[in-house]
Amino acid sequence: MPDSPRRTALFDTHVSAGGRMVDFAGWNMPVWFEGIGKEHLAVRERVGMFDVSHMGQVLVRGPDALRFVDYLVTNDVIGLPAGRALYTPMCQPDGGIVDDLIVYKMADNHLLLCVNAGTTPKDVAHIRKYAQGDVTIADVSDDYSQIAVQGPRAYDVLARVWPDVASQLNPFDFIMKDHEGCTVMVAGTGYTGERGYELYVPWASGPTFWNLFMEAGQQLGIAPIGLGARDTLRLEARFCLYGNDIDETTNPLEAGLKWTVCFDRDFLGREALLATQEKGLTRRLAGFKMVGKGLPKPHLDVYHAGQKVGQVTSGTRSPTLGVGLGLAYLDVPYHKRKTLIEIEIRGKMVAAKVVKTPFYKAAPVE
Repeated sequence: MPDSPRRTALFDTHVSAGGRMVDFAGWNMPVWFEGIGKEHLAVRERVGMFDVSHMGQVLVRGPDALRFVDYLVTNDVIGLPAGRALYTPMCQPDGGIVDDLIVYKMADNHLLLCVNAGTTPKDVAHIRKYAQGDVTIADVSDDYSQIAVQGPRAYDVLARVWPDVASQLNPFDFIMKDHEGCTVMVAGTGYTGERGYELYVPWASGPTFWNLFMEAGQQLGIAPIGLGARDTLRLEARFCLYGNDIDETTNPLEAGLKWTVCFDRDFLGREALLATQEKGLTRRLAGFKMVGKGLPKPHLDVYHAGQKVGQVTSGTRSPTLGVGLGLAYLDVPYHKRKTLIEIEIRGKMVAAKVVKTPFYKAAPVE
């Protein structure tokens, strides 16, 4: 890890826009520009742009690439058509989650994995450790600037830049686009719960594409968005944050990610997860909303009738809903909806209720 935080190609762009820069996972990133609440609502109501160039990318190529990646993760990569993306955990043999990632299938012999910034070195080591067959593995994180455009007007912005892509791109599709000699991957993925996409562009061209999309979205109310709002947005959508809600001490079943686990094929951690499923889960990651006044934060203890039954993993005051909410691992059966719980906040027990998630769901596209 470098002594000082690394900078993305967009660092100067963010500073010029008034971004408050902080050290995040070894990167100097904007936490906010105008304020977390304003930026959060800009994405929910209009459209926002995020620099996510700190994310890692791993390229897996070769005759056995598809079979190997399918073994590496819990979700079904074999059945994934070319031009599609897939969300999936990647586990240790004991079922603990090494990371959660997106697999982009270019072809059977060419797959790109987008991994979390703070886990990139660990992920690359894990992938190489369990490599099978005729494959080559390359950490290509320094090759890409990555920009996310998210919100109900995101596709309107895309239509002003590349109308042909906007008319074809569906959620979890990706399309390769040539723009003035640069190859861009436009992927219908994101981390906000809104409709949108992510641009994978050559590293040095990050500012060029940032400015292109920012200018195209000016009349639509586009705004730069920092990591603070990225966190509140993803929590409302009930997307897990690695290091908070999931890590190597948790498994996909208890984290509510069973839908990403395809047991009808072999994968790393399968036997351990089957044994866990057969034995029965002792805790579950559940959503809650505050009933009393208090701000839930990670690591706070959760109680039921005076008995400790869990711990908060993520928490915030929702800018969209105007209430405190969060995720917590709760002992079974206290994870069930409508269960009344208490969270210890600054030495006081504050009432909360287990609720259905996601907390927020975007309106369907007409």
